[in-house]
Amino acid sequence: MFAVYVETPNPDAPLEALRLGQRPEPEIPPGWTRVAVSHASLNRHDVFTLRGVTGHPTPIPFPMILGNDGVGRLDDGTEVVLYPLVTGPGRRGDETLAPDWHVLSEKVQGTFAEYVAVPRENVLPLPPGLSAVDASVLGTAWLTAYRSLFTRARLKPGQTVLVQGATGGMSTALIQLGRAAGLTVWATSRSRRGLEMAERLGAHVVLPDGAPTPGKADAVCDNVGAATFGHSLRSLARGGVLVVTGVTAGQHVPLDLLPLIVNQVSVVGSIMGTLEEMRRLMDFVVGHGIRPEIDAVVPLDQARGAFERMVRGEVAGKLVLAV
Repeated sequence: MFAVYVETPNPDAPLEALRLGQRPEPEIPPGWTRVAVSHASLNRHDVFTLRGVTGHPTPIPFPMILGNDGVGRLDDGTEVVLYPLVTGPGRRGDETLAPDWHVLSEKVQGTFAEYVAVPRENVLPLPPGLSAVDASVLGTAWLTAYRSLFTRARLKPGQTVLVQGATGGMSTALIQLGRAAGLTVWATSRSRRGLEMAERLGAHVVLPDGAPTPGKADAVCDNVGAATFGHSLRSLARGGVLVVTGVTAGQHVPLDLLPLIVNQVSVVGSIMGTLEEMRRLMDFVVGHGIRPEIDAVVPLDQARGAFERMVRGEVAGKLVLAV
């Protein structure tokens, strides 16, 4: 089957590790099922995999087919959305806290292929009113955004959230979800294009990177990292929550503990989401008529160009590969 994969990672030149070509069709272990992929979306995680970077103590077993998210059909024709987080059998409770959790393309082959094997509990029916293209972007960036806003920050209608960096897939999800949920949304960007895009997607206030905010936010969602961390903390109201979801611009930050104590702010991490949160996310997107911001839909055999755009930072919203 045709696939987009990594044979050998390259930490310094990730695009040189990218391969397009034939890979074996997946074997289907007991309790798993085969999905014929129709659409799959790119994530920054895919670039980390090209570099050989993983957050797990065990290395990635290369060669590895890339791709966390996807939509497709079961052998009986049922259209399904993939929940990308995999844990051991008999899982209970919050899947994101399971010690053995991983996502597709970390320990098992990913979704940038004609077929993918996943646990049966990881396939969810494609809801009426949700297109395959839109559903294909929900599993990683949108699910993390949903959990950040409503589980980790526990935001309610009328509260204010600051979104750092307006154009990435997760940031666009935060803006669209926040606006639909009745939050007041502030967003930053380093470019005029990003500011205009954030405003179009529903941000009430748009600001250049590092600019003073109109007031203090109840929560800040920061998937940028070191470059924006200080501004995020300064923008928080007393008792506010800073949700950190990414380290694109560095993972090590200096931290003055005194304002943290005096202002009683919380700094929390958030990654992915539970199976139940994935269901609620899809219901929320359909119920509010949200169309996720999608930059382009690209044929799978033209994936190299999509990866090049992502590495150059040219993507606004999500890139989708059509199989």
